[in-house]
Amino acid sequence: MSAPKFTDWMAQQQQRAEHALEAALPAAGIAPERLHEAMRYTTLGGGKRVRPLLAFAAGELSGAPVASLNAVACALECIHVYSLVHDDMPCMDDDALRRGKPTVHVQYDEATALLVGDALQTQAFDILSAPDLFADPARQLRALHTLARASGSRGMAGGQAIDLASVGKELTRAELEVMHLHKTGALIRAAVLLGALAGEVSDEALQHLDRYAKSIGLLFQVVDDILDATADTATLGKTAGKDAANDKPTYVSILGLAESRALAAELTAEAEQALAGFGSEASRLRELAHYITSRQF
Repeated sequence: MSAPKFTDWMAQQQQRAEHALEAALPAAGIAPERLHEAMRYTTLGGGKRVRPLLAFAAGELSGAPVASLNAVACALECIHVYSLVHDDMPCMDDDALRRGKPTVHVQYDEATALLVGDALQTQAFDILSAPDLFADPARQLRALHTLARASGSRGMAGGQAIDLASVGKELTRAELEVMHLHKTGALIRAAVLLGALAGEVSDEALQHLDRYAKSIGLLFQVVDDILDATADTATLGKTAGKDAANDKPTYVSILGLAESRALAAELTAEAEQALAGFGSEASRLRELAHYITSRQF
């Protein structure tokens, strides 16, 4: 039986992630009801689930069990959504729209948004630390360490701090890359590594997957910057042109549109090269690289 085409596979995996998140998040009727309702409001029914998709694709390569991969996907998405909730708050990027609907602080209030982010962050580690989740406890501990490092001051949170400190400043391309390797790239790299760690994979294979993931992490941000400059709010599901309006340095503001598109193509090629030693088991990872680079620009 032949494998489903990529678009069908992606739709199936997005639905899989949605069902897993529905089951993993506390029910809205459990106290404190308003907090749990808001967690589900912002997490469910939106987003492309890129990080779960990367984890599922890496898990196909490593032969990871379904239950382990579902937990990994939920943990990753909880961290990602928590970061979006906090980023959208008035003290950060102050945005009113996310995934096509009002942001949490608009739909509820700022205090609830702060707590939703806090709760989703800890929910991720609650999910990933469940007993006997991985066949090898050492790999599970490594996965926990990887996610924690990717989420904190030396990963995503640190990247956001650099981002906030860079408003109105002129960054070099190297400085911008450092920022985005932390802010966006760290969690994307973690997604690939956690998917692989949920199964059986050699350290050498992990190194190649990490090279792939580093390229993909930067690629995702380059494409985001292009879309912010070229797409409309309805297409993005968030406020278009926000980076330029806030005088934030982006790949487009530093390199220009044409060179940013060329960089996206270069990063896609680097990601493919990192997977050169793998066979058909890495086909979904290759397809995801092209999906990321072709997102409506």
